[in-house]
Amino acid sequence: MSTCATASRDLDEPLAGTAATATTWLLLEQPGPWGAKALTSSHLDPALGAALEAAAAGTGVRVALIRRPGRHADCHSPAERRVYAAHVRPGTDGTNSADETGAHSGTWLHTAVITDPARLLTLDFAALGRGEVASFDAELTGGAHTGEPLALVCTNGKRDRCCALLGRPLAAELAAAGANGTWEITHLGGHRFSPTLLVLPYGYAYGRLDSAAVKEVLAAVREGRVVTDGCRGNSAWDRPGQAAELAVRTAVGEERAGVLSVLRSETVTAPDADAAPRWETTVAHTDGRAWSVTVAQGAALPPRPESCGGALGSPARMDVVAVRELAGV
Repeated sequence: MSTCATASRDLDEPLAGTAATATTWLLLEQPGPWGAKALTSSHLDPALGAALEAAAAGTGVRVALIRRPGRHADCHSPAERRVYAAHVRPGTDGTNSADETGAHSGTWLHTAVITDPARLLTLDFAALGRGEVASFDAELTGGAHTGEPLALVCTNGKRDRCCALLGRPLAAELAAAGANGTWEITHLGGHRFSPTLLVLPYGYAYGRLDSAAVKEVLAAVREGRVVTDGCRGNSAWDRPGQAAELAVRTAVGEERAGVLSVLRSETVTAPDADAAPRWETTVAHTDGRAWSVTVAQGAALPPRPESCGGALGSPARMDVVAVRELAGV
């Protein structure tokens, strides 16, 4: 039986504009098995998992569980857990400096080690979503991550078997090759693009990459660059914004991370109420340039499974119609 990832690859379904959306990622180490809804179906206290979901709702923070690649012992309560918080919305001035409130003008990745995961509930989730790191460092005794960039590979086979069949071997291969920032993660969306991964600190998601391609992505991150091949988009933006930013990068050959921001995505009113949605998205560069990008929502045809065992469907796709540089911006 063909898998959803095989069908999507064979049909050459576009990747741009398919990343999960979050301005800030909060990642908690949780070894052992994961269920389909891992925050409430793993060895993490399900009441705590539900409380974390509730605390993050509407704040721009996305909470996920992570674990190191390899065999997963049936570990209920590790003595210590690694926690990461990453704000992935770049600033408009290209800097990452903090002001007196603890707000940052760009991306950051901080980490801490905790013994009680319930301490995460003391965090100010709304502030984290806005890019303010102060509560994370104060409440968890955290600090800036100084190690390798993180490669977070979705491996949750309870959500979709492609994530296990394709994700787990990729994570294991990366770890064996010395990519010390490799973790397995519970859910990144888009099973049919497996293996899927999120790269931090910049927040770009990828699909259908092999280990050699991931190593190139990580090497670029170390140099402050973004690889667009296989990229699904930056989670900081909505889906039209993700497609628009990648289109501008391709059009002008811009590789540097943190220099492009999506200022707005405005829905264009269609004369036909049944017409597919269309957006005019403004993408700005830190050097003062800006572009208007027209993005139209299409339907991926012919129908294909969006997940293994699921019914055939025509998932939405983001098609870039035009990229136009704005004068005098």
